[in-house]
Amino acid sequence: MKKTLFVAGALVSAPLLYLMLWPVPIEPVAWQAPVDRGLVDPFAPNDALRATTAIDLGRFEGPEDATLGHDDAIYATTQTGHVVRIRSRRAEEFAYVGGRPLGIETAADGSLIVANAVSGLQRVDPSGAVSTLYGGDDTDVFANNLAIGPDGIVYFTESSRKFSVREFRDTMEATLYDIMEHGGHGRLLAYDPATNAAEVLLDGLAYANGVAISDDGGFLLVVEMNEYRVLKYWLHGPRRGSADVLLDNLPGFGDNLKTGHNGRFWLGFAAPRKQIVDALANRPGLRKVILRLPAFLRPAADASSHVVAFDGDGEILMNLHDPDARFPTLTGVLETRRNLYLTTLYGNVLPVIAKQDL
Repeated sequence: MKKTLFVAGALVSAPLLYLMLWPVPIEPVAWQAPVDRGLVDPFAPNDALRATTAIDLGRFEGPEDATLGHDDAIYATTQTGHVVRIRSRRAEEFAYVGGRPLGIETAADGSLIVANAVSGLQRVDPSGAVSTLYGGDDTDVFANNLAIGPDGIVYFTESSRKFSVREFRDTMEATLYDIMEHGGHGRLLAYDPATNAAEVLLDGLAYANGVAISDDGGFLLVVEMNEYRVLKYWLHGPRRGSADVLLDNLPGFGDNLKTGHNGRFWLGFAAPRKQIVDALANRPGLRKVILRLPAFLRPAADASSHVVAFDGDGEILMNLHDPDARFPTLTGVLETRRNLYLTTLYGNVLPVIAKQDL
């Protein structure tokens, strides 16, 4: 009888000890999440994206960001490490950069600058040749998004200095660990091609994500994803080098930022807020327990299709939803003269909607 009780006790206590004591790679920091207001004005649900169609990318998946090239083709980064070129709604391989390319912008000389979560900053010349600007095979730089100033300076985000994609071999896994720790490991940097050096502009960010620059080059906007906000960093003028909160208490996890037309900035929400994530904000011990659970038992992101446009003063100008979430996990928007191209983490299509259909 005693032996039976001992075995039963061991069977009960072993899982509990595992959930309480098994090592995990995070040291969670307690913080206070703002009260989630939900999808209320100016973020209320609508069907503005119902007319969105899909450009078939074939074997290429996860067009996380896109840019308009000097040849009027669309160039997009993909999960397979390729940059694809899209012309007349047909996609073809343009360059292989390896790793996980995320952000992409077109430089003044027609080359493409890529923020690669594994390899750092890369340059792809018009012939498709690839070179490394910052980072490389022997340096972990979780580069995420970028913007290029009028003077050629490349401003880019390093999402997490602690949880690298190279170590965890997956952007979402590294992102999950950073979200669960909330340790402020993100940075905003400025890379000068003339000196081949990078300067840290902002440090201690809770997952630095999208970045965009104003048309006149006077300020940057940067997404601090884990704080649900967008910061405004001044590059010139009397407030140079200082930052303000431009948008706060956003209704989702902000991803890419992109400079659009007529003073607009576009932001994609990779996922809406999740109640359990906010509830665990000031309970660091429980966040460790969550990470000890099997992956299928952990909180999963809800599907949504939601992007917004706003101006440099933080006024929401456009709020676009697809209630059916046909293209979930939207990361951002590339605005051209006629269309909005909606970038996404998953799937082998690039969603697009004509501006006249909005």
